Parts: sequence; structure tokens; C-alpha cells
Amino acid sequence: MEQKLKKTEYEVLASFRYSLRQFLHFSGEEAAEAGLTPQQYQAMVVIKGFPGRDRVTIGELAEWLLIRHHSAVGLVNRLVAQGLVERVGAEEDRRVVYISLTAQGEELLNQLVARHREELRRIGNSLAQSLQELINPAIVAVQAEDTKETA
Repeated sequence: MEQKLKKTEYEVLASFRYSLRQFLHFSGEEAAEAGLTPQQYQAMVVIKGFPGRDRVTIGELAEWLLIRHHSAVGLVNRLVAQGLVERVGAEEDRRVVYISLTAQGEELLNQLVARHREELRRIGNSLAQSLQELINPAIVAVQAEDTKETA
């Protein structure tokens, strides 16, 4: 049987989720300022950051964004229309089409990622602390005991 969570554990969870929401809100605002939706920004990050290469298939993009294939097609169509990504046929298999960033897409992504890194540096310690407390509830218990002793 699972143990019932203590109030302090709920507080840590709430704090962690609040920090995540703050970052996601920041990210959405930055994307909008650059003329993108949050999902378009996320797609560009996936394309550039895909393990082992800097291009993806529609299926890979859909998987990494946790969206349906047809939604990924629409997302890519909009990014192509903005000149931020391009479709390139695979030389080894003409049935495969890769999505990669254009030079304009690379430049915009670099600017956005730089601002995101600054924000992560700003909130990173509190986010990391909350995550550590979620992973290791013993930390919360020790902090709760310390609070009781100093009160």
C-alpha cells in the first residue's frame, strides 16, 4: 500500500509545478514575441536537438512533441511557410522526407534558446531544489524537522 503524502510533500510538488509553469509561460511569451507558437518553438528545438542529427522525419517530430502525425504535418507546413524549416528528401530512400531548419530558422532558434538559457539560469536553482526534493522525500522530512526545531 502506498504511503499517504505529507503536507510538505504536496507543497514541494506544488512549488515544482509552479516553477515549471513559470518557465513554460516565459517560453510561450518569448515564442510569441518572435512570431511563433510555443509548439513551433518546441518543434524547432526538437529538429535541431534530435539525437545524432539535426533533422527529423514527421513521425519523429510527432513522437517527440507527443502529437499526432497529421498535426505534425500541419505544424511543419506553417514553419515552411514562415521560411524557418525545409523538407529534404533522403538520398538513401526517396520515401523518407527529413525536416531541417533553414538559415533563418537557425538564427531565430539561436536567439530564442539564448533567452531561454538566461531564464533557466535565473530560476534553475529553485527548480533543481524542488526536483531534488521530489525525487528524495527524505530531504523534505529533514527540512521539516529543522523547521520544527528552529520554531
